Amino acid sequence: MTSRTRDARTSGEKTGLALLVIAAAQLLIVMDGTIVTVGLPVIGAGLDIAPTDLDWVLTSYALAFGGLLLAGGRAGDLFGRRRMFQAGLVVFLLASVLGGAAQDGATLIAARVLQGVGAAVIAPAALSLLADTFPAGPARNRALGVYGAMGGLGSVVGLLLGGALTEYLGWRWIMFINVPIALAVLVGTLVLVPGTRERGGIDLPGAVTATLALGSLVYAINRAGSDGPTDGWTLAFGAAALVLGAAFAVIQRSVRAPMLPAGVLADRGRLGANLVMLLMGAGQLATFYFLTLYMQEVKDFSPMVTGVAYLPFAVGIGIGSGAVGPRLQARFAPGTVLAGGMVVATAAMVWFSMLAPGQSALAVLLPAQLVAGIGLGVGFVAATIGGVQGVAAEDSGIASGLINTSQQIGGALGLAVLAGVAVSATGGMPAGTPLGDALTHGYTAGLLGAGAFYLAAVLTAAVLMRPSPARPAHPPVTSEHPPEKAPATDR
Repeated sequence: MTSRTRDARTSGEKTGLALLVIAAAQLLIVMDGTIVTVGLPVIGAGLDIAPTDLDWVLTSYALAFGGLLLAGGRAGDLFGRRRMFQAGLVVFLLASVLGGAAQDGATLIAARVLQGVGAAVIAPAALSLLADTFPAGPARNRALGVYGAMGGLGSVVGLLLGGALTEYLGWRWIMFINVPIALAVLVGTLVLVPGTRERGGIDLPGAVTATLALGSLVYAINRAGSDGPTDGWTLAFGAAALVLGAAFAVIQRSVRAPMLPAGVLADRGRLGANLVMLLMGAGQLATFYFLTLYMQEVKDFSPMVTGVAYLPFAVGIGIGSGAVGPRLQARFAPGTVLAGGMVVATAAMVWFSMLAPGQSALAVLLPAQLVAGIGLGVGFVAATIGGVQGVAAEDSGIASGLINTSQQIGGALGLAVLAGVAVSATGGMPAGTPLGDALTHGYTAGLLGAGAFYLAAVLTAAVLMRPSPARPAHPPVTSEHPPEKAPATDR
């Protein structure tokens, strides 16, 4: 064996380990978006959280994660991607300990917010480190495919693991399980490249106003569902969301280093990919929420059985992201692949609308999950690649943060809207309707709403992600031209 062969093998092993570490981190933070879902009824009873407030255990994480992702991406660009990746893991680990030890709902929700802060630093640093590790071209696209698959698979792994932990060890282990995983990933960061660093500043006012605007909007939507659209607090928080949103727009135009540079979304394809990811997130988190409640409140499944019942979703996402998606991506434009995946996901939501209380799981629940998983698996890979294609090297952290932001914010907003739809549909049933029938009617209305989001994603991909005649359908993921000056590292 020649020295060149040994060097190539060593380099390949190191990049393989780096991909494993980055993929594990992505799996961890996406998994925690749903790992509490199956345990929500048990958590609510144990910490005396009102049923109408349970969705905040999910949305608090998504809001902090999504609202601070762009700032987290910029921090990685400025202070070193590996360094910020490690710092985010430490914050996530400590927040998990706090959540597992929580004695009331407020503490748990605060811990979930802190987890979201850690995830907002980890996610964009991870994707940027991936771009630093793999050269532009097929190798990077394959690595991005693995990373995108974690975005879809992690949600289902969270559901499976959450069910098993709640059933056999108690819901607190939903939080504590993150500790050994985060520690293992921290050790693994030793194999990562330091990552490039850019000059500039962080748009902290933009990050704060964006997060508060989104939080106010979600609260207003939730309040409208329970107290009506004319309720004083609904109107107050709705107005606050508008004012803060306008302030964010003004800040982005006036600061030197805006959290959301105009150039990142100037490309029609990247704009379309982010909008589709937002709509996918809106439908997916709500789907898990309604299916979990259907299985536990209507079918009386235990947490463990509920988790196992999500296996078809996991298999479907694996097929879509690991087998079907990459092959389609190699033959067709990202917009075509995305639209196709969302058509499949929409069909699955229509199938879910046929759920009934006394129905066999083999009729709708399990096969529709397989179909939904395939559609979403295809969509996650295509949207992830489309969201970072052609972006300038200095904006890669922002672009990668934005695609994750879109998914998380979409999840928080979609769940807030569709939970209100489900409550209204349940409450509108005639007096004397059996409880199981009324609940199922509400849940299926919410699932059809998720289908409406996916249908909107089909149209968005078709309109905004058409390949331009002036350039190929598959441009390089990031700029292949290095900056004029050698970038600093965080060694």
